[in-house]
Amino acid sequence: MSATVTPLRVNEMPESHESAIAETKPVVQTAAAITPEAAPAPNRIREFSGAVLRAILPPALGLFLFIGLWALIAQDGRIPGPASTWSSAVELFADPFYDNGPNDMGIGWNILNSLQRVGIGFGMAALVGIPLGFIVGRFKFFADMTAPIISLLRPVSPLAWLPIGLLVFKSADPASIWVIFISSIWPMILNTAAGVRQVPQDYLNVARVLALPEIKIVTKILFPAVLPHILTGVRLAIGVAWLVIVAAEMLTGGVGIGFWVWDEWNNLNVEHIIIAIFVVGIVGLILEQALVLLAKRFSYGETH
Repeated sequence: MSATVTPLRVNEMPESHESAIAETKPVVQTAAAITPEAAPAPNRIREFSGAVLRAILPPALGLFLFIGLWALIAQDGRIPGPASTWSSAVELFADPFYDNGPNDMGIGWNILNSLQRVGIGFGMAALVGIPLGFIVGRFKFFADMTAPIISLLRPVSPLAWLPIGLLVFKSADPASIWVIFISSIWPMILNTAAGVRQVPQDYLNVARVLALPEIKIVTKILFPAVLPHILTGVRLAIGVAWLVIVAAEMLTGGVGIGFWVWDEWNNLNVEHIIIAIFVVGIVGLILEQALVLLAKRFSYGETH
C-alpha cells in the first residue's frame, strides 16, 4: 500500500507558520535597528579620552621638563631647587595674611595692595583712555592733532614716569598709581580708535539719514561694534599694568608684591623670590584669562 505525498506550495503554507514568521520579523528588524545606535558609544568614549589626553599631555610634559631643567641647574647650589622652594611655599602660604607691622606683612596682604594700586590706576586709565579713543577714531582732525603726542610719549619706559610722580604727588602710593595710569592708557586709546575706524561707513550713513545725535551714534552704533576692540585694549593694558607695578614697588617701597620681593632679596631669601615670581605670573595669567573670557562673551558683533 503506497501513500501519496502532496507537495506543499509556498502560498499554501499553514496559517500558524505564517503568523510565526511574521512575529519573528519585527524582532530581527528591531535588533538590527538597535545595534548601529549602540555601537558608536565606545568610539565616543575613545574620542573624548583622546581629546582630554591631547589637551593635558603637552602642558604636563612642558611643566615636567621645566621642573627637571630647574632641578638640573640648581644642582650647583647657586639657586634653590624645586623641593626646597616647595617646602618654603607650603610654610609661606600656611599664614599668608599675618600682620606684624607695615614692614612685616604676609604675602597675601602684599598681593592685595598691589592689586588695589593696579585697579585704581587701571580704572582711571579706562575712564580717560576709552572716551579719548572714541574721539580720536571718530574725528580726523583730533586724530591728527594727538598723533604726534601719542607717538612721542607711548614708547617712553613706564619707570621713567616714576620720578615725575614722586615730584608731583610727594608720596609713593600716588606715584605708583600714576605710573600704572600712564603705562596702561595707550593700548586703550589705540585699540578703541582702531575699532571706531573699522565701523562700516553704511552704519554712519544710516545715522546721518535718521539725523541721530552724536550721543546716540556712540551708544547705539559705535559702542556695540567697537566693544571687542575695547576689550582687546583692556586686556593688553592690564598685562602692562601688572608688569609695571612690581618694578614700581621695588623702587618706591611700602606694602606690595614688588617691595616684598626686594625685601626678601635684602634678607637673601631666594626661595621666597622664586615663589613671588610664580605668584606674579599666576595672578597675571588669571587677570588676562578673565578678560579673555569677557571678550569672548561680548564678541557677538564679529563675524567668523
